[in-house]
Amino acid sequence: MDRSIEEVNGKEEPQVRKQRPGHRATIRCGDVEFGDGDFTVVAGPCAIESMEQGLATARVVAKSGARVLRASLFKPRTSPYSFQGIGEEGISILEAIREETNLLIETEVMSVAQLGLLHDHVDMLRIGTRCMRNYELLKEVGKTRKPVILKRGMSATLKEFLLSAEYLLVDGNENVVLCERGIRTFETYTRNTLDILAVPALKELTHLPVIVDPSHSAGRRSLVGPASKAALAVGADGLIIEVHPQPESALSDQEQALDPAAFLSLMEELRTMAPVVGKSL
Repeated sequence: MDRSIEEVNGKEEPQVRKQRPGHRATIRCGDVEFGDGDFTVVAGPCAIESMEQGLATARVVAKSGARVLRASLFKPRTSPYSFQGIGEEGISILEAIREETNLLIETEVMSVAQLGLLHDHVDMLRIGTRCMRNYELLKEVGKTRKPVILKRGMSATLKEFLLSAEYLLVDGNENVVLCERGIRTFETYTRNTLDILAVPALKELTHLPVIVDPSHSAGRRSLVGPASKAALAVGADGLIIEVHPQPESALSDQEQALDPAAFLSLMEELRTMAPVVGKSL
């Protein structure tokens, strides 16, 4: 055990570490489980753009057998001139999607105000790479007990990543799923560099489930499939992956979103591969 993790606060036993040898947490979101041998796929567009786009994507996700829809209404963008998300008006779209498809809804929150707005309309929260160090948000999400995906900061060490997770756990939310989404390196061909060894490393350090974001790691749809298979092979508990009915017209992340045919094909490949590594999809 890394002593920098073991000695959080100098005295108290950190909750992110394994409580006993071999112990692994299973996190439930509705009737879906992260961990316990399941390979759980969260899929959907980078952002909900309209009722038509949201429903079209949700139908593809449901058809694939995935049970959790990635459905962000607010987007943290590098440029203030880029699409910032549909915002509060998208809540009615989420309700329509749930009614038609019965999918579980997962969404990103970037502020305490957004948390209050969205909490009762979604099944799972996501704290993105830019907010991994938003400690006030972490504290408030920690009080909700709602399942949450915590993404690794793009320049964060594993120690820093786990200490952010600790903020969630110490405030009472044990329903935390860690997500490796790629880190910034000198490489420019890919959007980020997938730190694939972070998956088994995190499993050595903590009992929490670990999933991978192949879309933001790659930044190129041609590499999303290989990254997804690598994640499954190395022992990840699932994926969060971008799908769009017409990627070329997406308002964000056009280059990395899979179209419906590519996503459905990838899901079949993963479903075939999963039993080989002791997983079920």
